[in-house]
Amino acid sequence: MLSAANSRQEHILVCLSSSPSNARIILTAARMAAAFQGHLTALYVETPDSSAMTEEDRNRLSANTRLAKKLGANVETVQGDNVPYQIAEFARLWGATKIVLGRSAAGKQRFFRKTTLVDRLIAIAPNIDIHIIPDSTSNHKYHQQKTKNKLPAFSLREAAKCALILLAASLINMVFYSLGLTDASIIMVYILGVLVTAIVTDHQVYSIVSSVLSVILFNFIFTEPRFSLNAFDAGYPITFAVMFLAAYITGSLAIRLKNNAHQSAQAAYRTRILFDTDQLLNRAESHNEIISILAGQLIKLLNRDIVIYPIESGSLCEAMPFPADEHKAESIVLTDKDRTIAEWVAQNNRCAGATTDMFSDSSSLYLAICINRRVYGVVGITMNGGKLDSFESSVLLSMLSEGALALENEKNAREKEAASLLAKNEQLRANLLRAISHDLRTPLTSISGNASILLSEGSSFDESTRQQLYTNIHNESIWLINLVENLLYVTRIEDGRMNLNPSVELIDEIIDEALGHINRRGRECTIVVKKEKDYTLVRADARLIVQVLINLIDNALKYTPQNSDIHISVREQNKLVHVSVQDNGPGIPDSEKEKIFEMFYTGVSHTADSNRSLGLGLSLCRSIINAHGGTITVFDNKPTGSIFEFTLPSEEVSIHE
Repeated sequence: MLSAANSRQEHILVCLSSSPSNARIILTAARMAAAFQGHLTALYVETPDSSAMTEEDRNRLSANTRLAKKLGANVETVQGDNVPYQIAEFARLWGATKIVLGRSAAGKQRFFRKTTLVDRLIAIAPNIDIHIIPDSTSNHKYHQQKTKNKLPAFSLREAAKCALILLAASLINMVFYSLGLTDASIIMVYILGVLVTAIVTDHQVYSIVSSVLSVILFNFIFTEPRFSLNAFDAGYPITFAVMFLAAYITGSLAIRLKNNAHQSAQAAYRTRILFDTDQLLNRAESHNEIISILAGQLIKLLNRDIVIYPIESGSLCEAMPFPADEHKAESIVLTDKDRTIAEWVAQNNRCAGATTDMFSDSSSLYLAICINRRVYGVVGITMNGGKLDSFESSVLLSMLSEGALALENEKNAREKEAASLLAKNEQLRANLLRAISHDLRTPLTSISGNASILLSEGSSFDESTRQQLYTNIHNESIWLINLVENLLYVTRIEDGRMNLNPSVELIDEIIDEALGHINRRGRECTIVVKKEKDYTLVRADARLIVQVLINLIDNALKYTPQNSDIHISVREQNKLVHVSVQDNGPGIPDSEKEKIFEMFYTGVSHTADSNRSLGLGLSLCRSIINAHGGTITVFDNKPTGSIFEFTLPSEEVSIHE
């Protein structure tokens, strides 16, 4: 039985940096994770000083990040200037049980030296094991470049801001001096000016210069003797020193807060892009729409040209370029080498191209759009704008995972739809076979039986008997012909092969053509055609509309009593032609009015399309009318009977004299 200590899976957290010894730390952490059979996470804390890293440090950080991924670590990036706090909070939120650091990160405790990172981590997260890996290399010589060491180029605009603020502070102080206010009030105005300078300028050097100039101006204008750099009061040197330190500290804090605000705004923007990507991908309905959304969001994040190679049926498709600037679509030039790199990435599920060890001479970075080790595409990112920072890389990988998940869901949906269609087709075949085997047996038996009687004993029958047998054979064969026609049309609809050939037709001619094919089966019914206009034009496929009318009229004939009328009416309204077939049969219950248009539905009683029928006629009618952009409905005919009505687009009559 496992002990309580071993029942919880270990989660090893290793810190990434640009230190030369960091690779050894990562390897040690990976061995620990393997030994404990736990998870490994590599964390990089991006501080405001990260932007000042040298090219060598950036390359080393990228190499360490790739090593961590290769060893199976989940690479994460957080932002903040308090490194111990960020590490401790990440470990707490992600459930890390051990933190692995190098000796350089731990630091050495000396007199008059600030508390080490390890000491601060222990104070913040006392319940997490912290492992310090010794380093035998000369790592103590490594120092990461700080942002403050990088002096900016002189900017006349920034210098003008600084001068104007000092001038305004001096003018205000001159007013205060004339009013007899104390030196403390004047000093506070200058400190306020340094604070404003730190806020409106882009670098700390301007707040430092402002601090020095504030001390000089205060000494020159407001201390005795005035308008000289001498000071009679013995306490003024201390006043100047305190004033400078107060101004400097205030300006430094303002710069730091501004940098943190900028960093937080940037992180919030990137996080918002990631959130929007998830929402947009969830609403996407097609493969190409997912690709387009993913590319658009990547452009928002990186502001670089994007190329995506989708993968279909295991093969790399043609490249889909997405320029960052829509007006410069020609800026994306793809070569055979680009496709070769994309194919390598798709096969190996690894990144390649610029900033990597594989195909490093390429101008683009290629990454796989994958999830669960299944690759759904390859994305290429132009690297002309420089390398991606750690936080950009982290968000990028998350977005690619979201895109891969959306593509996988879309693929599963398509497969499910195909399986559903296959099951539907199988059900259709089963219903057809069952219906045909049952419903075709009666007319075929009747035809074969009557034909056998005529062959064996036809000469002994009188003329009226023979005519009756002939009529029965003819009626049953006509019924079979109509059934086969419906089956053929249904098959074409199910296979998507029913192509419309619409043209401008006279509805009168279509009705006449349908009446010529009607089999009344010996019933004495009168068909009356009523129309509002002499010429009514519709845009339709006449062959298909004839079949619709044949089915509707044949249904009316089945259930209309003998010696009664069937009315066919035509009217035009709102650019639609309404054609209705009206009978005075038993009618259709309200509960079955919608169901009768479903395939193979024959009803529970003797209603339309159910008397020795497969239930295909009305379903076929609806499919044909819907394909024309019209509708078909059924409603009651008072006092008895039903009215089937369908609509078709009308056409204007043009008369040329």
